[in-house]
Amino acid sequence: MIDSFFPFSAATGSITVRVSVSYLPEQSHPALGRWFWAYHVRVENHGELAVQLLTRHWRISDGRGQISEVEGEGVVGEQPVIQPGAAFDYVSGCPLPTPEGSMVGSYTMQMGDGSEMLIAIPHFPLVAPATAS
Repeated sequence: MIDSFFPFSAATGSITVRVSVSYLPEQSHPALGRWFWAYHVRVENHGELAVQLLTRHWRISDGRGQISEVEGEGVVGEQPVIQPGAAFDYVSGCPLPTPEGSMVGSYTMQMGDGSEMLIAIPHFPLVAPATAS
């Protein structure tokens, strides 16, 4: 059931990142060159110690091949601590100037032993549904 809701996933060590994406027509304005998607991310800790999400790095590509990089602390204003066997979910959004593109990225996480590790965020497509012309 989880895999059908989160069709994109990547595992790094004991951490699994799952993503689902939805096109939001109510926030998109194709005539003005704006398409908008929401993405739901679940970060699962399958390890035996708590971990903390410190930073994020996104690589966002539009349909013209333009790439933008986004980096920052935490996600949605938080640097969550994820207990063993638990997950952290959040929803964010991405506008593009084209009806298709993609995202991929990584989190820097502090592991239970105090070390830091780059955690893969799976590549996922951003594709607006075709519209009648």
